[in-house]
Amino acid sequence: MIEVEGMKDEGKKPQGNNKDEGILNFCSNNYLGLSSHPEVINAGKKALDDYGAGVSSVRFICGTQTIHTELESKIARFHEREDAILYPSCFDANAGLFEAFLTPDDCIFSDELNHASIIDGIRLCKARKFRYKHRNMEDLATKLSECGDSRLRLIVTDGAFSMDGNVAPLDLICRLANDYNALVMVDDCHATGFLGKTGRGTEEHFNLMPGAVDIINSTLGKALGGASGGYTTGPIELVHLLRQRARPYLFSNSLPPPVVACASKVFDLLMGADGFTEKIRENTTRFRSKMTEAGFTISGDAHHPICPVMLGDARLAAVFADEMLDRGIYVISFSYPVVPKDKARIRVQMSASHRFEDIDRTIEAFTQVGKRLGVIE
Repeated sequence: MIEVEGMKDEGKKPQGNNKDEGILNFCSNNYLGLSSHPEVINAGKKALDDYGAGVSSVRFICGTQTIHTELESKIARFHEREDAILYPSCFDANAGLFEAFLTPDDCIFSDELNHASIIDGIRLCKARKFRYKHRNMEDLATKLSECGDSRLRLIVTDGAFSMDGNVAPLDLICRLANDYNALVMVDDCHATGFLGKTGRGTEEHFNLMPGAVDIINSTLGKALGGASGGYTTGPIELVHLLRQRARPYLFSNSLPPPVVACASKVFDLLMGADGFTEKIRENTTRFRSKMTEAGFTISGDAHHPICPVMLGDARLAAVFADEMLDRGIYVISFSYPVVPKDKARIRVQMSASHRFEDIDRTIEAFTQVGKRLGVIE
């Protein structure tokens, strides 16, 4: 069970649920439940004692300690890449990549539903910009054919799209990249740690060889400990370039040692044992199948733990979420402009820390509210 702190700030008190049960959090990015893992917590505590609360510097002055370079090595080893570079967040990783890497002689191709951090990062660069229809390979091929005279062509996509819980067709994207001599960059924030057999993300999910994707950006703030931090991993030449030119890296304080130590322990756990991804797959299957049986429409790919419960009307979604909280289930409604008009939803997210009884309790609450509000019969 995951208890939500600070609910009193929202003026909300759960009604009708057993006080001893607490509030179940079903809207967190803590996909593996590792933010509260005892080994991860102890690693952070030890780093606080050994290194202090922070380094009070950017990396290139006195902000690089052994634990920072060790974590970068673990990230590269996990993804089977040559090198990696840490940032304060993946938003910074996306902000730092394109401006440093691309020139006016290059072309960049971005899925229309890419995350805001990708969009903002692309705006900073001077390359010619193309936006292709969501997961539409025909449209991407058309746009790639329009940029044959460029120095570099870079295809950019989220690995998994956070609002819809669907996965980019990375196998087809890589095939097009080979056909048009393009590079591929994937933001795997909602895939790293749990998608694929060993949690190595979208590339592994499609059984692609390591290195099929040229550049991977991801976060430490979701499945990998849940605190903060992001990274770019790929060719060593690219990482060296980013250390010299990426502005968020050059002008932001280094990650605090306790955060670095927690993330480093997470990678030790993921690379040292199997089974971390199995529980979240089981939980996802259970929730999706039982909610569908109850009459709800669940969007997204069947294997992804982001499970959008589609409701359509924005006010209905907001009322629905409030009533779920009254029953001790913390979920959030999403409506325009975060999602398209008339596509309001409650985005439910599975975690490996959820027990089957937690999931069943949540489904029962959805069913009760759904019937009361006329969403299901």
